Amino acid sequence: MREPTGQSSGAAQWRNWAGDQSCRPAATARPTSTAEILVELDRAEREDLHVRVAGAGHSFSEIACTDGLMISLDGCAQVLDVDRSSGLVRVQGGITIARLSAELAKHGLAMENLGDIDVQSISGAISTATHGTGALLRNISSQVHELTLALADGATLQCSAEREPEVFAAARVGLGSLGVIAEVTLRCVPAFTLRGIDAPAPLDETLERFEELALRNDHFEFFVFPHATTALTRTNNRTEEPARPRGRVAAYANDVLLTNHAFGLFCRIGRRVPSQIPRINRLVTKLAGTTKRIDRSDRIFASPRLVRFTEMEYALPRERTPEAVRRVMEMVPARGFAVPFPIEVRTVAGDDALLSTAAGRDSGFLAVHMYEGMEWRPYFQAVEQIMDELGGRPHWGKRHFQTAATLRDRYPGWDRFQGIRARLDPKGRFSNEWTDRVLGPPGAPGA
Repeated sequence: MREPTGQSSGAAQWRNWAGDQSCRPAATARPTSTAEILVELDRAEREDLHVRVAGAGHSFSEIACTDGLMISLDGCAQVLDVDRSSGLVRVQGGITIARLSAELAKHGLAMENLGDIDVQSISGAISTATHGTGALLRNISSQVHELTLALADGATLQCSAEREPEVFAAARVGLGSLGVIAEVTLRCVPAFTLRGIDAPAPLDETLERFEELALRNDHFEFFVFPHATTALTRTNNRTEEPARPRGRVAAYANDVLLTNHAFGLFCRIGRRVPSQIPRINRLVTKLAGTTKRIDRSDRIFASPRLVRFTEMEYALPRERTPEAVRRVMEMVPARGFAVPFPIEVRTVAGDDALLSTAAGRDSGFLAVHMYEGMEWRPYFQAVEQIMDELGGRPHWGKRHFQTAATLRDRYPGWDRFQGIRARLDPKGRFSNEWTDRVLGPPGAPGA
């Protein structure tokens, strides 16, 4: 039998991007192919190790943590096949969205919608229902045409809408609990250019017009700081105008110096003197002017994130999103929370993945953040109470306090997912403390 390749044993610590989730796996493996992934799964079976997969570590939850075998997909990051005529592109599961976008651009292709962070692996983004914004556009997992799973028993399984459709419905948002996403075939579109405009607008007016703005623009979102009355809106629309990429100096000045370093300074001041946060919120809002960019789609979608934070995000029925924003904005000063980060609001079209946060309904998303080193739990718990009352579903890659018991009734496909989980991983090889909490321990009633 072949020995595992690219492996290390011992207590090397793993941390996520935010630095607030960590674990010490018994062993770490860095395969470079599907065959090597299967070797590692055979090893896990022989040594009776639980297995979790680490992508780019950009989840804020404990989803990737394990005391067993951690499989890093950093070495599985290649484009395997491109069919420009059909738009189908097959890649390894560890490729980052940034690298994927650059490779697609060489072939005149693009993803139809992306989030604002591009350091995630495609498998991690799929597994957690990561999304961008667009009322008529679905999340990233909905752009998957086919998946190749490496299973706990050492076999591979290809699934699509035509082949193993029930597994496909589960695996597109599988939370790492069904197998390792070794390969992904994506349904891409011809490359396109976006015209992006960032502009301040009165919050009350933005909320009154929320449905109109969401439907009128290809991509609409806004940010609002607690204690401020102005929304910072962002609209991105397709254009036939030629791309006008910013120069390196201009991009650095805006994306790094202003958006990251200056904002980071404000956050540090707020952390040191929390009583000044309302004043800082209003100042940062006043400093935000109107900007326009025209560039390749992925360059408009993504922006660098250098200021560290932790985050919670909830999906809601889209029509309830303005109410959610108003209630959170009222709650923050009423409870005396010191919150230096803005609330982020986006929209996504409904889909049919069993555990997608947008399963069966057009959704609005409300995200809250807390700067590193500041107390986040009471604020997030207060926000979650509001989200619970409005039918919210938590983003799987972000913080929340839900359990399998509180989540089951929120997903029409919950029991179907659990049936697939029991079939593909009957021994619970891909479980950890987090999956035990949010899905239930393997074999438990309802799990």
